[in-house]
Amino acid sequence: MYRSFVTICAILVAACTSVTVKPVESSVDILHVCIQSNPQVQVEDFVPVIQEGLERHGIGSELFSGRVPRRCEYVLTYTALRSWDMSAYLSHAELSLQQEGQQIAYAEYHLKGKGGFSLTKWAGTKSKMDPVIDELLGT
Repeated sequence: MYRSFVTICAILVAACTSVTVKPVESSVDILHVCIQSNPQVQVEDFVPVIQEGLERHGIGSELFSGRVPRRCEYVLTYTALRSWDMSAYLSHAELSLQQEGQQIAYAEYHLKGKGGFSLTKWAGTKSKMDPVIDELLGT
């Protein structure tokens, strides 16, 4: 009985997170990315985590608002949503990387059922997004 309960709990916890990634092709050499600011995102550390992830891969970045600056060959757009269960936590995020207006990579992080009973739903933005960024950039 106890063993069945533990097995069911483990399955429920593992089945809570969904990550979908279409990585950048290995032939693409990105040195700099312009990140389009999304003022609707209220996950305060989201952009710094993305910038740190890019930097970890040797990619510089800058944040911009409004129109894409002419110097920006690669543009990253994003969305991130928070959910609430005793405190706020990241429950959904999307990253779209474009080269001259054409999408070349995409990643989505999603907590199914907003994380359910999983204690990892309260993990920080960095621990959730670092593996997604690494996969997006092909490592």
